[in-house]
Amino acid sequence: MGKNLRLKSARAALDMSQKDIAEAIGVTRQTINAIENGDYNPTIKLCISICRVLGKTLDEIFWEDDLNNEK
Repeated sequence: MGKNLRLKSARAALDMSQKDIAEAIGVTRQTINAIENGDYNPTIKLCISICRVLGKTLDEIFWEDDLNNEK
């Protein structure tokens, strides 16, 4: 699992800090940091919550890179 640059980019585009997203979905800032760094594989429920806050789809933030890497 590599770094999630899409999550970081989408967060930055909304001028949101890791803490802002964490508070919006009820996790710690460290959890968001770990997801962005590829150190933590979030549950589907957490992925959906993050996407809702960012106004993005699961494919846009979490899965497209994995599909490209398998080709």
